[in-house]
Amino acid sequence: MSLRTSVARLLRKQVGSPGQYQRRPAHSVALVGAPFSRGQKRKGVDHGPAAIRNAGLVEKLSGLGCQVYDFGDLSFTQVPNDEIYNNIIKYPRSVGSANQVLADTVHGALAAGHSCVTLGGDHSLALGSISGHARQYPHLAVIWVDAHADINTPLTTMSGNLHGQPVSFLLRELQDKVPALPGFSWLKPCLSRSDIVYIGLRDVDPAEHYILKNYDIQYFSMRDIDHFGIQKVMERTFEHLLGSQQRPIHLSVDIDAFDPALAPATGTPVKGGLTYREGMYISEEIHNTGLLSVMDIVEVNPLLGASQEEVSATVNLAVDVVATCFGQTREGAHIIFEELPSPSSPDDSDSEEQVRI
Repeated sequence: MSLRTSVARLLRKQVGSPGQYQRRPAHSVALVGAPFSRGQKRKGVDHGPAAIRNAGLVEKLSGLGCQVYDFGDLSFTQVPNDEIYNNIIKYPRSVGSANQVLADTVHGALAAGHSCVTLGGDHSLALGSISGHARQYPHLAVIWVDAHADINTPLTTMSGNLHGQPVSFLLRELQDKVPALPGFSWLKPCLSRSDIVYIGLRDVDPAEHYILKNYDIQYFSMRDIDHFGIQKVMERTFEHLLGSQQRPIHLSVDIDAFDPALAPATGTPVKGGLTYREGMYISEEIHNTGLLSVMDIVEVNPLLGASQEEVSATVNLAVDVVATCFGQTREGAHIIFEELPSPSSPDDSDSEEQVRI
C-alpha cells in the first residue's frame, strides 16, 4: 500500500471525531521573522529571515494560492548583564525573553486563523514556536528534521548553547532533569515523548543518545533513511504521530538536516545529510496530510557561505522547503486547467479560408 493511500485511509477514519483538528484547505499563511542568534555562538544567523524573504518566499507562496500575511521581524529586547548560568549556559535570559515574544506571536497568528511559518534565527526558537502552537492546539504533533537531536539538558550540554537543548525543556518526561533557568519561568512543558519524531539525525551527543533510547523517543537517523528509504520513514512517522488521532503538525526544520553540499551556509554542518529529493519528499508528504499548522525553518546563516553561490544555494533550498510544505510540487505548480481547447470544425475552417481569400 502506498504512503499516500495509507495516510488517506488513516485520516478518513478519524474525520468527524469530536474535538479534533480539522484538515486545512487553501492556506492563509503568517510569516514571522525571528532574527535571533544568542542560542549559539556563530554570528550571522539573525540575517536568515531577511535572506529567505529576499529570495522570493512571499512571491512563491502567493503563486501557490496562499494568502500571505507577513508579520515582519520580531524585535527582541536586549537583556543587560545576561550572565552565564551554572558556569556553562549562555544567554539564558535573552533566549527566554525572545522565545516568550515568539510564543505570543505564534499563538496570536493561529488564533487569527492562519498557519504560521517562523523564519529563524537559531533553533532555540523552537521553544517559543512550539510553546505558542501548543497554547492553541495542545494535542499537536512535532516532526523535527535535523542533523542534531537538540535534546541535551542544561546539565548534560557540552557547549552551553541553548540551540542544542530546546526539546529537553518541552518534554514533560524530562522535567525532573531540567533545572530552572533565569528567563524561563514562563515556559511550561507541552509535549510528551510520543508527540515527537526526529528525521535525519547523524550527530547525537552521548547524553542525547541515552535520552532517545531510555525514554523511547521515535527517531530516524540517516542510517535508518538509507536502510528503509524515505517513503517508509514517512509512513512510520505518520503511523506513530497520527495513528490514534488527527492532529495539527508542527514541522521544525534545521537547514543542517541537508547535506552540506546543498546547505553549506549554516553553523553546524554535518556530512552525509538529506538529499534534495529526500527533503522535498518529506515536505510533500507533510503537505499531503492537510494537517500542517506551524513550521520553523532555522539556522540559515548567510555570513557562513564561502561564496555568494553557497549562500544562494542554502537560502533557495530553505525557500523550496517552505514552498513545498504549502503545495509546490516537483511536477510543477500549475494553475487550475479545466479543459483542453478543441480545433474548429472542418466546415468552420473552410469558411474562414474562403473569407481570407
